[in-house]
Amino acid sequence: MDTDAVRLFVMAAEKLNISSAGRSLGLSPAVASARLAKLEKSLDAELLHRSTRKVTLSMQGAEFLPYARELIAQEEAALTVLGFGQTTVTGTLRFAAPSSFAQQYIAPLLPEFLASQPGLSLDLRLSDTPFDLIEGSFDLALRNSAPQDSSFKGRKLADDRRLLCASPDYLAAHGRPEHPKDLEQHQLIAFREQTGRRLLGPAGEKACFDPRRTGCRLIIDDGASQKLATMAGVGISINSEWSVHSELANGTLEHVLPDYQVDDASVLWLVYPSSNVLTAKVRVFIDFLLERIGQSPTWLMSKNSE
Repeated sequence: MDTDAVRLFVMAAEKLNISSAGRSLGLSPAVASARLAKLEKSLDAELLHRSTRKVTLSMQGAEFLPYARELIAQEEAALTVLGFGQTTVTGTLRFAAPSSFAQQYIAPLLPEFLASQPGLSLDLRLSDTPFDLIEGSFDLALRNSAPQDSSFKGRKLADDRRLLCASPDYLAAHGRPEHPKDLEQHQLIAFREQTGRRLLGPAGEKACFDPRRTGCRLIIDDGASQKLATMAGVGISINSEWSVHSELANGTLEHVLPDYQVDDASVLWLVYPSSNVLTAKVRVFIDFLLERIGQSPTWLMSKNSE
């Protein structure tokens, strides 16, 4: 199989523009179109639908695309081993991450990263609802736990923990819970995918925080909105420390039941499919995030300075 033609197909599928993909590889529009047509003929499949107005992926093209990406990744890895690796990283990196974390920590770093990698483009999918990495053909994703499935590998980005929080106004109006059982008398906010969390108290005491079974007044599927609702005084919610450390420091949120630790081994991991070769584009982004976020997480630094 002509791997150069496969690379052209991948770029055309990402750009949905054959001429633009060809120019990126130093090909004229006519040559690029002819090479793709030859690839389709060799595969006996129409990979791209072409019209005078636009280019779209065919069903066969969408099915072939993740395998095409893997084929190119394998070729790049093999050439790197033999000393023929590219000095400039090129291509498009598909990265999935929780929108709340990305807005706060990753988006501000994007100008620096893109400036350091002029040949690389980012295709970001940001949502607090997790994406299927394999089905979505993602190169990399940020998750709040280590990969349990052998289909994935990962690198630890940073430690984290979960905290119960409420606004000073809410606590002034409704009182401050002194024991987990007191939560049954309070208004609680639940994240849509949230399950009950065990609380570990003094002398090994165990309790549970499960807003869906007690006084849940609000169910929400966006972490940033959950924090804003908590700050507005809607109720008590459970939050990642990375999300609320600044608000705890400036007093707009308060730590509820500080003697009780949420028994949740929440660690931020960068995860990628184990079937994928760790390509240069994935490796440089992982290294960048580890250096700019993982080495000195701001939420842990603020905790240590208290």
